[in-house]
Amino acid sequence: MSLELWGGHEMTLKRVGSSYFDQTIRSGHQHRIGDLTEFANLGIRTLRYPVLWERVAPSGVGQCDFSWSDERLQRIRELGMRPIVGLLHHGSGPPYTDLLDDMFPAKFASFARAVAERYPWIEDWTPINEPLTTARFSCLYGHWYPHQRNETACWTALLNQIDAIRMAMKEIRRVNPNARLIQTEDLGFCHATEPLKAQAEFENERPWLTWDLLFGAVTTHHPLWTRVAGQGLERRVVELTADPCPPDIVGVNHYLSSERFIDHRIDVYPGIRPAADGPEPFINVEAVRVLKNEPLGIGRLLEDAWARYRSPLAITECHNGCTRDEQCRWFSETWETAEHLSATIPIAGVTSWALLGSFDWNHLVTIEAGDYEPGAFDVRSGNSRPTAIAHLLKALAAGQEPELLGLSSLGWWKRDGRQLYPAPESIAATQAPDSYVRHRRKKPEGPILITGKTGTLGQALARACARRCLPHVLTGREDFLLEDAAGAKGFLERKRPSAVINAAGVVEIDEAESNPERCMAANVEGPENLAYACKDYDIPLITFSSDQVFDGYKGTSYVESDPLNPLNVYGRSKVEAERRVLAVGGRALVIRTAAFFSPDDSYNFAVSVLRSLHSRKTLFAAEDEFVSPTYVPELVDSVLDLLIDGETGIWHLANRGRVSWASFAALIAERSDTDARTIVPVHGASMGCRAPRPTDVALTSSRCSLLTSLESAIDRFMHACPRHLFQAS
Repeated sequence: MSLELWGGHEMTLKRVGSSYFDQTIRSGHQHRIGDLTEFANLGIRTLRYPVLWERVAPSGVGQCDFSWSDERLQRIRELGMRPIVGLLHHGSGPPYTDLLDDMFPAKFASFARAVAERYPWIEDWTPINEPLTTARFSCLYGHWYPHQRNETACWTALLNQIDAIRMAMKEIRRVNPNARLIQTEDLGFCHATEPLKAQAEFENERPWLTWDLLFGAVTTHHPLWTRVAGQGLERRVVELTADPCPPDIVGVNHYLSSERFIDHRIDVYPGIRPAADGPEPFINVEAVRVLKNEPLGIGRLLEDAWARYRSPLAITECHNGCTRDEQCRWFSETWETAEHLSATIPIAGVTSWALLGSFDWNHLVTIEAGDYEPGAFDVRSGNSRPTAIAHLLKALAAGQEPELLGLSSLGWWKRDGRQLYPAPESIAATQAPDSYVRHRRKKPEGPILITGKTGTLGQALARACARRCLPHVLTGREDFLLEDAAGAKGFLERKRPSAVINAAGVVEIDEAESNPERCMAANVEGPENLAYACKDYDIPLITFSSDQVFDGYKGTSYVESDPLNPLNVYGRSKVEAERRVLAVGGRALVIRTAAFFSPDDSYNFAVSVLRSLHSRKTLFAAEDEFVSPTYVPELVDSVLDLLIDGETGIWHLANRGRVSWASFAALIAERSDTDARTIVPVHGASMGCRAPRPTDVALTSSRCSLLTSLESAIDRFMHACPRHLFQAS
């Protein structure tokens, strides 16, 4: 069985209270059929796709609306992709049923029959995604509807879903006898301290229950027979065992968070609430954050699944919510693992999940906070912008070796420093990870060359590169002079960088006004020289511009295409630098940003505000000059993501929000719960600045606003800011 690239967008539609949360709508895919062409262009030939009960038959099976599904499924066929149709994805069904309804299986089977009759050509089905996970989150932990918190409800919800799958496949196969069941479930492993050995043994049997029940393997000899049947459910289990519905493909969903560590030492995990679903409280965290050695990994779990079922396998969800380089490393490693195992185990495919990203899974999709993590595409602009993951998938589907910046380094889950909590001396429930090599040695890549060694931005970029294991070199004027074209090109020739990020130059607006010649040399000639050198060596260049390129008269936030009209020397230097760098051509990206604040810089405005608030000294701040403050740690991560994505042109990066300097100071006081009376709003003209300033240069982006809200950024700043920084005199 040859390994295929599969895909799927995050399609969760689940109920919390009386509200339904639909990821298909939130991602914009509901109204963007062109996404399907983008998926096919990646080389995806098998696509997990929704025809969800709640969407199609919200008022009953007799009133199905297939119009949306008709158009999409027809387009999928035209594009040469094979759909795996999902009918319920972390849901509890339409309002006329729920997971604990005795009639849930029969109602669901009736809907499945209607879908099969509408699309008799469809062969692959996942009627219900992750039944056990859904049962746990809905009826054991109470996160989702029907919000129960007891074990009997959990097992009842699970058996209802398994029975629904079994009955649904019977109805589907009456229409299409060749229909296949691809059954998904989250698969991990639970490691534990000695006192929790029995709990870990239970936790390690439980993930298999979805498949065990469908294979008819839950008999009186099953380790969890008493646990499940003893809840008054023996008759249900016996019926399922007598009439099984074995999956044609066992679909394994696996995340970094799937492997857990449970620990009786509650006191060594400050700030983490103990779990309450065991005989006694214990801590349940990601194993990778505790174990000294690596967790088992997807390879070992696939081997276990094959040994248990001897049925073809597929990795039906593969995604990592992290920085772009780590996302690519995770998928690449999973793909290589599956490739290695496919020589001896039938593995049908590896699924790039959340192709369009996902919303609010950090809140278990219980609220609409707006938190988003991209996938192969970033949809925050309203369109689907390909990220580096898309380039990776396209290469893998074509059988090519991917060439992406950062891919040659190990993922954070394999690096020293991943542990956040002290490992116990002995671990009772654990296994050795798989022994084969899962990270193919890739072609070494040159470092990212960062200029601006003494500046806030250059240092922040270097810290981010180090944290993300991106090889880099931070340079200053002692290494080479940007104004010296030959010297700059010679330095690049010696270092052979994979990319250049120019964070050097004059940054003080009043200083630039006093010494325009020095400003133009540093801010214009330097970037231009780098642009020519980077074009000669065909490497990407990122350089930075400013909100000062605008005159402030627009009245609303500026986007990338707005006309330029700087009021000061600094702004004019940035306009000229943009013009020259982009005129050179090549792979150049110009980032316009503004008003930095950071916990790593003791001289920025936000730190000055905190010092004034805590010392109760008066701080004067302009009330008539409006900006979009930018949190530097967030900025540099987005810059590196865009670099890895291969973006070019002009891009505005600033935190979402438009505030005066006085309002910015007041926000910091509010978020730090301090008295704001020492902040004195004044007119900007009274501040004694040498250079003229535009009065309103808030930034937004017509390409995509990548940074979070200003309020969220201030909260992160407050959490990260060391107290000594703002308590200094």
